[in-house]
Amino acid sequence: MTARRRLPGALRDASFRVRDALYRGVPRGRLDAKDLVRPFHGIRSPTTPVLVDERARALAPRLRRDQVFSHVTAAAIIGVPLPRRFERDRRLHVTTIGVDQAIRVRGSVGHRARAGTVRRTISRGVPISDPADTFVALGTMLTVDELVIAGDALVGWLGWLTLEELTAAVRRRRRIRSIRKLRAALAEIRPGSRSPGETRTRLALVRRGLPEPALNHDVIVDGQWIACVDLAYPEARVAIEYESDLHRTDARSFKKDLTRGENLKDVDWWLVRVTADDVGALIEQFVARVRRLLSVGTGGRHDTRTATLG
Repeated sequence: MTARRRLPGALRDASFRVRDALYRGVPRGRLDAKDLVRPFHGIRSPTTPVLVDERARALAPRLRRDQVFSHVTAAAIIGVPLPRRFERDRRLHVTTIGVDQAIRVRGSVGHRARAGTVRRTISRGVPISDPADTFVALGTMLTVDELVIAGDALVGWLGWLTLEELTAAVRRRRRIRSIRKLRAALAEIRPGSRSPGETRTRLALVRRGLPEPALNHDVIVDGQWIACVDLAYPEARVAIEYESDLHRTDARSFKKDLTRGENLKDVDWWLVRVTADDVGALIEQFVARVRRLLSVGTGGRHDTRTATLG
């Protein structure tokens, strides 16, 4: 059996265009060998790309200088939490900036933007739209609540930009169709959130008439730090923690949560634990419980002073 001819060094560890390989003298038959996969038309890769950034790197050789990954593709590359429905659609979104033709490759979705409206940056080795411009593009694909979660991530735990920068990006595109949705989301985006669950919890409370809670609040009593909680109503001494699946399956997180709860009880705070069901099917019961606790807590009564909440 004849050994396969080694590829030139520049083509061995990354995806490449067929025409570039032919230009380097690689025989056509070598490009059809079974050790190379074909993730996109005109592209060969040494491995099968699976994750979104891997697929983007596979398609990147087909992009021109005026093209960037955008919309949900750029958002996923920089870590923005997206609805699960996009996991089923593996197509990559690419925006052409300027007057040239949009990309037309199977497995991609082409968009066009006027010159100067979308800025270019690099992340994970591929060109993407600037995070703020990515958020603006998401306005065509996400609901208001989903945009709030994305915005909270961008200005919060991901730290890609400030709320002021996000606001400026939306103002620059004030004539686009999704502008009302983007403005509605901006009004509810907060820098302090650290997870989608925290954002959903905050929205559930505020939209049902409760005061806006403090985010990632440090509980300090008599000069001593007790705990940092996801959301809090300090005047009523009510703390709220969103419990993701990790908290239930990771032993270390579980023990840490138990200790936090006991420490808060010791200083006369209530701790309300919230799950996905509480901000979903059980949302009305959850909000009613918090409302009752706020009423009792602000009235001066608390755990150690009353046996029931009535």
